[in-house]
Amino acid sequence: MASTSPEPAAAGETNDPIRIRRLELSDHERGFVALLSQLSACPDLTASEFATRFAELAAQGDDHVILVAEDPSASDRRILATGCLFVERKFLRGGGKVGHVEDVVVDAAARGRGLGLRIVRRLVEIARDAGCYKVILDCTPELRAYYAKCGFVEKGVQMSVYF
Repeated sequence: MASTSPEPAAAGETNDPIRIRRLELSDHERGFVALLSQLSACPDLTASEFATRFAELAAQGDDHVILVAEDPSASDRRILATGCLFVERKFLRGGGKVGHVEDVVVDAAARGRGLGLRIVRRLVEIARDAGCYKVILDCTPELRAYYAKCGFVEKGVQMSVYF
């Protein structure tokens, strides 16, 4: 999961100062957890708690990828957007894999710049390269059109049990 190198640039992104890269341990200080709180309840984690969870997720290798968007030219290098890909290994389809896109959020002050679209498209590319036969996500009805722009089509019904 951890990497110091950015994901390869997609077409049309080479002159853009925004860098899409994998989550790094130092992103705790760059507001990663605070950004997640714009999506759902997310109490702050201490540096130690963050490091522990980071190590747990990093141990999953490319089966759990968290991407972030940052402007390296900004003085604080705050995280502007993030998204996650979890690869589920299945018995179905001859031991196939399914990519689950989760936790996509763009900072309120950075919305409208296409960062979420770039993150989601990159996650889908990673899933395709990993051999996933499909990529799925859950979203609110209000976000259907947004994810359709990302190439997703509505299929089925989501059901949940919360604890």
